[in-house]
Amino acid sequence: MSIANYLTFFRILLSPIFLIVYLQHEAFGISEIALPYILFFLLTLSELSDAFDGYIARKYNQVTDLGKILDPMADSIARTSVFLTFTQAPVNLPIYLIFIFLYRDSTVSTLRTICALKGYALAASMTGKIKAVIQAVAAFLVLTLMIPHSLGMIETSTLQLLSLWIVSLAAAYTLYSGIQYMIDNRGYITKLLFINKEANQSL
Repeated sequence: MSIANYLTFFRILLSPIFLIVYLQHEAFGISEIALPYILFFLLTLSELSDAFDGYIARKYNQVTDLGKILDPMADSIARTSVFLTFTQAPVNLPIYLIFIFLYRDSTVSTLRTICALKGYALAASMTGKIKAVIQAVAAFLVLTLMIPHSLGMIETSTLQLLSLWIVSLAAAYTLYSGIQYMIDNRGYITKLLFINKEANQSL
């Protein structure tokens, strides 16, 4: 275990806290007005841990096989948890948008794992990094919209419509990044399929 990996675990642990605070804020004595700011703080902690775990791992030579597996998994858990939370009132995002995030991350993670087991290391793509930034910005924008909503300055319908557009754009780029990742690594995928085909024929 390294400092970078501890930060990654910290990000994973924050994910259910974000969800619980959003859903059960009244039980904790958190008002509707205070809720967006607390969620903003939790999301900021999560994103900072994402930025610093990679930086620390590279700077202090703490890159480990465990970290290579945990970091993308933590990113997927953290951001998917946030958008899944937003499927509940007052934001009420449609659940099918969250499945786009889930399917993309599951497909890419599975592909990277299988290729790693076969000896092929698939590097993170630039579109994947941009995807992470866009998703983070989308989440922060939704929380920002919750502030005037909590003050009665915008209607719930307006909050939901704007949130839908924001997250839909993030979902569209997420889908694009997944497709682009498959295209960029089609050589590795072809090799993987070829090896499996050869192995089946030899049995």
